[in-house]
Amino acid sequence: MEGIAMTQSVIHQPRVAWEAARAFVRTAAGPGYDAYAGWVLSRLGTEVYGELAATRRRLLEASVQSSDNDRFTADIEAGRWRVRLEDLLRNDPSLVTPLRD
Repeated sequence: MEGIAMTQSVIHQPRVAWEAARAFVRTAAGPGYDAYAGWVLSRLGTEVYGELAATRRRLLEASVQSSDNDRFTADIEAGRWRVRLEDLLRNDPSLVTPLRD
């Protein structure tokens, strides 16, 4: 087909979920938490918002205990978020764009 550009990208949902999970965990413990939590509430609902608040609590508690616990907790939280976000993407593929952003 001469003259027609065929551009189509394949979205790898597990990769999107993993990268978004890492962003969720970074932001949960960071100074931009309030704005991000507001976005989560408006876009993903109260259940996910509550899970983000629980992640923040666990991360902050771990950082008070020791830096080793902090890293371990962050890794566990990222794994939890990856699973949650993969489920969300399976149920609503339109979330790919906001989660990638």
